[in-house]
Amino acid sequence: MARQRNLLPLAGFLLCGIALLSYPLFFAQFPATRDVAWVNWLLFALGIALVGVGTVRAFRQPERYRGRIMGPVFGVLSLAVLGAFLFMTLSYARQLPESAGAPKVGEKAPDFTLPDSQGKPVRLSSLLAESGGGVPGTWVVLIFYRGYW
Repeated sequence: MARQRNLLPLAGFLLCGIALLSYPLFFAQFPATRDVAWVNWLLFALGIALVGVGTVRAFRQPERYRGRIMGPVFGVLSLAVLGAFLFMTLSYARQLPESAGAPKVGEKAPDFTLPDSQGKPVRLSSLLAESGGGVPGTWVVLIFYRGYW
């Protein structure tokens, strides 16, 4: 009886390659998948699971399936692709240049108006007037969340 081909490690590696390439080519365009690449993490998890299942299958049933050499090779390559993706999205993204127009730490913020949680417009200068009328030592903490809602 001839041994069957074990294509699960190859399929898993190809899925990891798709996960790596799909982020900059497609998913980085959308705010929901640009900031947290959850779709790509799911693709990587599925790809590495396929590699793992295929490798275990080749070692547990060597008389039935081939792939005792290529399974671990595709496993190492899949982990290398995952490492490149994590470096690209977690480390390299932090090296982006600062915005030229953003206020610096300690600099006076420009006056602006934004809606509050009830939808009423709130102006920064009115917050400063309510909290002390511009008396030295009056503070307003501005928090800018990264992301899209």
